[in-house]
Amino acid sequence: MSLNAATPEFVRTLTNQIGEGVISPPTPAYLEEPRHRYTGIGGCLARPRNTGEVAAIVRLCNDNKVGIVPYGGGTGLVSGQIMEHGPAPVILSLERMDAIRDVDAADNILIAEAGAILANIQLAAADANRLFPLSLASEGSCRIGGNLSTNAGGVNVLRYGNARDLCLGVEAVLPDGSILSGLERLRKNNTGYDLRHLLIGAEGTLGIITAAALKLSPRPVEVETAFATVPNPQAALDLLNHLRDDLGDLISAFELIDLNGILFMEETGVDHTYPLAEKSKWQVLVECGGGVDARLKARLEHALHAAAERELILDAVIAQSEGQRKSLWQIREHIPIGNRKIGSVVSHDISVPVSRVPAFIEAARPLIEAIDPDLRINSFGHLGDGNLHYNIFPPMGRNRGDYDNAAKEVKKTIHDLVAQFGGSFSAEHGVGRAKVGDLQTYGDPTKLAAMRAIKAALDPNGIMNPGAVV
Repeated sequence: MSLNAATPEFVRTLTNQIGEGVISPPTPAYLEEPRHRYTGIGGCLARPRNTGEVAAIVRLCNDNKVGIVPYGGGTGLVSGQIMEHGPAPVILSLERMDAIRDVDAADNILIAEAGAILANIQLAAADANRLFPLSLASEGSCRIGGNLSTNAGGVNVLRYGNARDLCLGVEAVLPDGSILSGLERLRKNNTGYDLRHLLIGAEGTLGIITAAALKLSPRPVEVETAFATVPNPQAALDLLNHLRDDLGDLISAFELIDLNGILFMEETGVDHTYPLAEKSKWQVLVECGGGVDARLKARLEHALHAAAERELILDAVIAQSEGQRKSLWQIREHIPIGNRKIGSVVSHDISVPVSRVPAFIEAARPLIEAIDPDLRINSFGHLGDGNLHYNIFPPMGRNRGDYDNAAKEVKKTIHDLVAQFGGSFSAEHGVGRAKVGDLQTYGDPTKLAAMRAIKAALDPNGIMNPGAVV
């Protein structure tokens, strides 16, 4: 589909409609992404104040066939918010639409505008003695519209599900500028196609989510967090199943941590405190939460003791205070900081069936070593839901630019193996523009044809996030 650039004349027309919310040229920060691998283009930055202004922007862009690139918190890692080539688009940020419209503890619902920062939503839920469980490392800057548009995952998927599972309804502007008023408070509503789920995970290619009705959960009265070293990934998986036998669905997070992630933090001076006397090649971080009578600490201690007797763990510690709990989580949350400082040759956000994670890790290592035995692997992530961040790094003293020639081979090798294991090349980061080629290679042809048909039906002019996903 042929699009037009957001020319100075177009920008003047847009400015006449929404006033000082238009900035041209765009502020440079909106043309960058966290890993500094892509640099975007844009004719202007539009920052609407309400859904009506979003609709006016989309309608004008559709009438003039000008592309729109939605911009949330800018934390996406697959270039969904960055357009490098083509006619300069309008960059649409909902940062000024950040209100928490309602919190209803009786209905266990929070209604937030799309520009609301995730951490602020968590705080608003906590003020009502409720929990909004979506939690990721970027929660202090990512915005709920982007979280929903990418179907964000994070550390609590094991218990609460992805962003999709935490949303009851959305308000959105469709590509023709019409407004979908779907802020449902209902758990049951069988009245035709569920457009909410069509827009969630679409990465802004089918419309702009402007607000969402979010599902709240009871706030755990007791939270227990443990850090343990384990002999290998299979022992970690066996430990998860062992803990589930004792604690059931009270386990909210179960993270696998590769020693390289900790060594990278040491190498680059990233703040953390290792809690045990000796490090291991593999460690896990587990958190569980329950009500007044859950007796979580005693049950977790008993389960870990039994696991040690079965030689599933080498050593373990349970946080004795909120400060210690935060210190344990800091290890996991600061791994990406160390990764960025080292600079990965290739980063993978992959998933395989939970039961096959250990076998995948075992099968992948010799394949990487065959490409270059000096490459370092940091394989970490959400073992409880089968999501690994399988990242490859240069040896100490080298940088990722030295391995540009190997990057494509590494990526293809890992994604081919993921396909053999019945997994996905994108577990929680989305497709964006960086993985469009992978979707063509590994996606189901029937699914891809249906996606293209839906895109053509809803966005015939192709203005919504052009070049992303499909």
